[in-house]
Amino acid sequence: MHIDLPEKRYYTIGELAKAFDVNASLIRFWDKEFDVLKPKKNAKGNRMFTPDDVKNLQLIYHLVKERGFTLEGAKVHLKESQKKTMDKFEIIRKLELIKTQLINIKNEL
Repeated sequence: MHIDLPEKRYYTIGELAKAFDVNASLIRFWDKEFDVLKPKKNAKGNRMFTPDDVKNLQLIYHLVKERGFTLEGAKVHLKESQKKTMDKFEIIRKLELIKTQLINIKNEL
């Protein structure tokens, strides 16, 4: 899944919910469940997610929604092999982006 977000320092939970096409409550729930997510909170208490949080959310989304992991399975997978999982995920994400670009080029021909 390719997430199309502008490059910013912080993202609101609403922006992320729209980009991932999920409810904000799911992102709030994942924030409570997964230790790798560490959004900052502003004076009102609203969560402000960093680009690193977005990468971790993409990884969690990939494991839970696309690969069918349970929450506990995803937590264990992240803790045991976070670096290896992140590297594989980055490769998959780049390949999906290349695929999208190639399809766009093909359609333009």
